[in-house]
Order: sequence, then C-alpha cells, then structure tokens
Amino acid sequence: MLRELRIENLLLIERAELRLGQGLNAITGETGAGKTVLAHSLDLLMGGKAKGNIVRPGAGEAWVEGVFDLPAGLLEEPELAELAERLPEGADEVVLGRRVSSGGRTSAFVAGRAATAADLKLLGGRLLAFFGQHEHRKLTISSAQLEILDGFAGAKHLQLRQRYREAHRDCVGLAAELAGLREREGSRERDLDLYRYELSEIEEVAPEPDEREAMAADRERLRHAEGLREAAGGAHGALIGAEEDGGGAAAALAQAESQLIGIGGLDPRLDAIAERVATLAVELGEAGSELRDYAEGLEADPAALLAIEERLDAIDRLERKHGGSVESVLAHAERCHEEIARLEGAEVRGAEAEAALAEAERLREELGEQLSAGRVAATAPLEKRVAAELDRLSMAGATLEVVLEPHADGYGPSGRETAELRVAPNPGIEAAPLRDAASGGELSRVMLALSGLGKAASAGTLVFDEIDAGIGGNTARVVGERLRALGAEHQVLCITHLPQVASLADVHFRLEKDVAEGQAVATVQRLDGEGVVEEIRRMLGGDGGDEAATQHARELLAAA
Repeated sequence: MLRELRIENLLLIERAELRLGQGLNAITGETGAGKTVLAHSLDLLMGGKAKGNIVRPGAGEAWVEGVFDLPAGLLEEPELAELAERLPEGADEVVLGRRVSSGGRTSAFVAGRAATAADLKLLGGRLLAFFGQHEHRKLTISSAQLEILDGFAGAKHLQLRQRYREAHRDCVGLAAELAGLREREGSRERDLDLYRYELSEIEEVAPEPDEREAMAADRERLRHAEGLREAAGGAHGALIGAEEDGGGAAAALAQAESQLIGIGGLDPRLDAIAERVATLAVELGEAGSELRDYAEGLEADPAALLAIEERLDAIDRLERKHGGSVESVLAHAERCHEEIARLEGAEVRGAEAEAALAEAERLREELGEQLSAGRVAATAPLEKRVAAELDRLSMAGATLEVVLEPHADGYGPSGRETAELRVAPNPGIEAAPLRDAASGGELSRVMLALSGLGKAASAGTLVFDEIDAGIGGNTARVVGERLRALGAEHQVLCITHLPQVASLADVHFRLEKDVAEGQAVATVQRLDGEGVVEEIRRMLGGDGGDEAATQHARELLAAA
C-alpha cells in the first residue's frame, strides 16, 4: 500500500504530506481546489508524462515522493531484477520520486537513486493502479486486461500461468544460448587455435613469480665476471700476499699477535686488545681463503649469460602481451585453459541445449494449451458478472466483451494469446475497446466492476478518479459501498465529490484553496470527528448554520 505521499510546488500545492491509511481513502474539496493535482502527482510516480506549466509559479522545481510497502515476492519477478539490486536485502518498503524542473525536464528516483520514467512505470505499475481520465489507464493496456481475466479464472489458473511463465523463460533463455553457440561456431576453431597458441607460449617459458630478481643478479655477475675475478684476486694478494713481499696484511697481523702474546698476563687491558688482534687474524685468514676460492671459481660463461638474457626477454614479452606482470601472465594461462575446455565442450553443450529447448518448448505448448482453455472457460462468466455489476453502478444495459487474439509471436510471456476488453456503455451500441468507448467516469466504473474479482492479479493500491461522474442518489451509495468492500482487500484512493461515497471512507482528506498575496494556494488536511461532519455537510450544499444538512451528514456517517 501507499504509506505516504509528499508533494512540493506542484500547481496549487506548495507543500503537502498525506499519511494514507488502509481501506478506503476519500479525497474531497471544492471544484478547483486542486484534487486533480493529487491525481497528477500519482500519475507522475507511475512514470506518466509531466504536463506543461505544472511547477508552482516562482518555484524552481516540483517534487513528488511516495513511500510504498513492498508486497512479498514482488522483487523476485525477472522483469524487476535490475531494480531489485538497488534495494537493501530484505527491504519491506520502497520510495519512488519524481522531480520536474520549471523548464519541463523530469528526473526519476527509486530508493534515492537515479532511475528512469520507464523504471517508475515498471515498478509503480505493480504497486498502484490508476483508473480515470489521466495518463495511466492501466485497464487499457492489453497485458493488464489479461491479468484481470486470469485473476477472475482463479488461484489454480494463476498457478498454471506461473508454470507457463517459467517454461517460457526457459525457452527464451535456451534459444538465446543456442543462438549464441551457433553464432560462435564459425569462430570456434579460430578461437581454439589462438588460446592453444597463447597457452603453449606461456607453458614453454613457464615463468615463476619470484625468479626475475635472482636471474637479474646472475646476469650482472656474469656480465662483469672478469672484473670481479681481478678484484677478488687483488684483495687476496693484499691480505695474504707472498713471502717475498713480506706476507701481506696477514703476516703483519701475525707479527703483532706474536708481540702481544709474549707479554700476556701483565695488564688486563692489553690482554683484551691482544684477544681482538687474535680474532682479527683468524677472520683475515678466513676472508683470504674465501677470496681465493671466489676468484678461482669465477669464470666468464657467455653461454649461461645468453640463456639468462633470452629467458628474461621471453618473460618480458609475455608480460607486455598479457598484463605487465608474471602473475597476470599466469592468470591468462588459467583463462586459456578454461576457454579451451569451454570451446571443446561447445559441441556437446549445443546438443544438450537443443534437447533441453525441445523439452522446454513441449512443456510450454502443453501448459499454453491448458492456459488458453482456462481463459476461454472464464470469458463468459466474467462478461456476465461484470454486466450485472455495471447495472448496479448506474450503467444499465452496458455489456463487456472479452476478445482473445493469438499472440503475434505465437507464444508470449503470459501465454499464447492477448486479451482485449471491449465495452458497450449503452444498449444497441457495438462493443468497442475501452480506450475508445469509455469516458473517464465510465472507465472508472468498469474498473470498479472488475476490481476484486481477481485479487491475486491486482495492484495493492487502486486509485479512482471521476468514479462518480454522472451519478447520484442510491447509485452513488452503491458505488461507495462497492469501494468500501474493495477496500477490505486493497488500499483504495477515491477522488470524489459525492457525500454518499465520502461518508463511507476509512480515512478522509480535504483539499482547500486560499488566496494569499494574489496567489492561490491549496492545502491538504486529514479530517477526523467533527471535521468529517463539516465536510460532508459542505458536500451536501449546507453551511455552518444549516441544521438539516448537518443532521443529514451525521445520518450518512452513522449509516456507514
């Protein structure tokens, strides 16, 4: 249901907030007070077009916002999958918004995020159904008329339709998959060759994530092998030296150690220095041995250097080709494996998809036949039921005709046929499509006759405008009672000028127009108690001193 409706700077309304209730909500007011503004605000929330000059003079933009309860399972519909992603998981309400600039540009919002008018039409049309003279005549849309017929056919029929829809979705999905497989068949071998070639390139090099640093160090050592060997040999000579040269640093350090050992034990301070000299002698000897081994073991190896440089070049080429790092190269290799497996299995999957599509189409055909039979069976009872209801709603002699036509594509999302409701509002007139035959008031009454016949196929909130056009007296009371009964299963909003209808409302709003500083301003007020009595009295044509009108108003409310 529609919990709240907020309007800012829309025509006569500067700011209004309606907290709507369950059951029948009546909206009343003097002619010209702005009741049509409320109707237009709801139409905007359903994705309708903004009329020209609807922004209040002096304001930069108009804003309409509606807070709706989300029916269980609504967001599971495939058509709403993209919109469902915008809402928090487990959300039980959604806010729809529409902004209209003074220049006529509009913006749509769903749950505070930018959307399109088509999004509002898709979601809003499932939350709210508008019947009257304004943009959204849901009843004139073929799919909505089929919904009414299916709802009237009963719960089992709706379950059958759901099974058909699932089978149809399977057919569409499998057909698309099969078309894609066939489209790719010509390029399959080419793609396989490419993926196999790229994979063989990577596997031939077999790069490892951490090898580049070690190979770069080996390359530098081999590039400068001669210089490294000469440096190591020179250092060894300086440390160890030859006997004819006095033995180098090692001999000098040994002589120093000998001098200190000769007077050891006389002074602890000198003994400590002697220990350090002895340690240095040992370390110097070890360093000399290591320098000798390094110099003797290091040789220039052009072949090894060439192999390292070729491997590094090969890794560089792979990195440039597949993402700039060894990790990305290895990830591409994994993708190649997956694509090769997919392409090699495409032929098998194609055969599987063909078999699955054939089975899905067989099931769809079977369910479609059952669905069509159920619709044909429901047609005559629906026509009879609606004719009786229209007679009670001051459209005596009016008839409804349900016409089923084959779907243009053979099979559609909801079956093998489309439905068109045709109405003859007066005896002797040929039945014509609702959009051509019904005025705003007639359309509302036809919808009232149809509403409630298939609750499971209807929106949660129903809005009626001009429902009471051209009626009065007992007929008005019948219309009001039907609206109240409908309010037991739906939330109903009725814009009315009849006291017989308004007196039956569960919630009552009044629009009132005032003129301030030369500009008309409409306000919306929720009425309770004596406020309701006063408004019913006004609708009866009485004023504050009219006791008879006041008594009549109280009697209407008491009889409700």
